[in-house]
Amino acid sequence: MKAIRVQFKPLGKRYFFGTAGLDLKNGSEVIVNTIRGVELGFCQGEVFELEEKDLTAELKDIVRIATPQDKENYQKNKSEENGIVLKTKQLAKELDLSMKVLEAEYTLDRVKLIIYFEAENRIDFRELVRKLAEVYHTRIELRQVGSRDGAKVFGGIGPCGLITCCKTFITEFENVSVKMAKNQNLSLNPVKISGNCGKLLCCINYENEHYKELRKFAPDVGDIVTTDEGPAKVLSCDVLNRTCKVRYLQEENKFGYLKLEDIVFTRSMDKNKEEEEHADCLQ
Repeated sequence: MKAIRVQFKPLGKRYFFGTAGLDLKNGSEVIVNTIRGVELGFCQGEVFELEEKDLTAELKDIVRIATPQDKENYQKNKSEENGIVLKTKQLAKELDLSMKVLEAEYTLDRVKLIIYFEAENRIDFRELVRKLAEVYHTRIELRQVGSRDGAKVFGGIGPCGLITCCKTFITEFENVSVKMAKNQNLSLNPVKISGNCGKLLCCINYENEHYKELRKFAPDVGDIVTTDEGPAKVLSCDVLNRTCKVRYLQEENKFGYLKLEDIVFTRSMDKNKEEEEHADCLQ
């Protein structure tokens, strides 16, 4: 079956839809039915063949290519979003609700208004929903999102000095673990390895597979290895430069820096598997 990826907002998640025989290309504006309602989306990439065995849910077809009226309605809805966010913030403050309003969006037919917010604790926002419904005369849906999603909305500058990855190219968040930071010999100081969202930096994941592969052929800190000068204990290991710092066991206070090819050590496959299974993943 022929399918194409559709995206509803810049850097948003991409979803598969059937083409319904329409002439579609990258950037085509289309109308689709989603669980949220009728929406206008943007085709990403070209039409491709999708095998039925690769589907995890029913593949919905695109309803139609967006008409000039659809596009006008879409732009009208977008133009009102900032005002809705400001109004929601005002009402939340009046109701003394501890929440951070992030963004708002209408479905294309304005049947539903979805407002995204971030909060540390559970909030009773029923009164807020009632007041918003009185103002906008449509169905109101308040959706709580995580701190990563909040950081994605506002963006910012990362510790590297560049605009955050979530604001520039990330469409879906991957799991990041403390084990990944350890693999790369990064400082485990939370301030240094956390992003603006307070979670572990997404970029820790980028080179993780490369480091994992290198770790398979390197000793761990604390391992006893064999060297030309006798047994030694590994104090640190630089897998990129393939060197390690050791303390010789037969001579007190004697240290050395050795290349990995100059030492003999054993690393079992069971150990590699155990480390992967016990990676402590943080969302």
